[in-house]
Amino acid sequence: MKPAALEYLRATSPVEAVALLERYDGTARLLAGGQSLVPLLSMRLVRAAAVIDVNPIRDLDGVVPTGDGALAIGALARYSALERSPLVHARAPLVARAMPFVGDRQIRNRGTLGGALCHADPAGEVALCAVTLGAALRLLGPAGERRVSAEEFFLGPYTTAAQPAEMLLDVTVPDGTGTIATLVEHARRHGDFAVVSAAVVGAPGGDGAWRWVRIGLGGVADRPVYARRASEMLAGRRLDADAMRAASDAALEVADPASDVRASAEYRRHLIPIYVERALASLEEQRCRGSAR
Repeated sequence: MKPAALEYLRATSPVEAVALLERYDGTARLLAGGQSLVPLLSMRLVRAAAVIDVNPIRDLDGVVPTGDGALAIGALARYSALERSPLVHARAPLVARAMPFVGDRQIRNRGTLGGALCHADPAGEVALCAVTLGAALRLLGPAGERRVSAEEFFLGPYTTAAQPAEMLLDVTVPDGTGTIATLVEHARRHGDFAVVSAAVVGAPGGDGAWRWVRIGLGGVADRPVYARRASEMLAGRRLDADAMRAASDAALEVADPASDVRASAEYRRHLIPIYVERALASLEEQRCRGSAR
């Protein structure tokens, strides 16, 4: 199929992009990498009066350290650039680990961080990273800039807190220097949409204990979710078999999976503690390998 008739526009600044969005009063879409939007337009699952190409906007694809050690990642940063970035590997290792799970090499060369976040796929790896890390999203609209936490940004499947005339500028992730991260997922094949995914990041402490651990889940609800109680159970503890099993079972509390063509809700609930435990075991294994060097 081909998209319905629409107007193609180009914006050279965020202010211009917002003005164009406002002109079309919610009937226009921003075009960045196009890896999700273009297929939806072609299948006419999404109809737009106009697409506004934001690729000409400069300085929205950077990875910039902030004064407190956090990273501000531009909305136009490509997956492949994040996968290769030394800064991302050092300060946001979960993001670096997640990138190889996103589609294939061609998709990662075109797809953007901001596009994935605004697409808001409940099983998307980028959205899962943002929630797990406690990221903050900076939006620009007609009334100016505002910041929204990742947990508040995702409202449901393919639905966000962004207003029709707002544009995502960047995402700030806390300083993850010295943390260890992992992401595991169950999918029909590598790069396919995840049936269930578990992201875990933690800060090692003394005597084999962990100062803190954060557990996020994807594909198990109408949006990516942070398993707060399961995470808090592990603060100051060693990741022994009992601790991992208890936290994995507690992670089920935030899950409300649906049935679809990939898996039933029952099967997803069965997978959640298995994959959380695998992620925690991977975290502990990485810590042990680092200690042995």
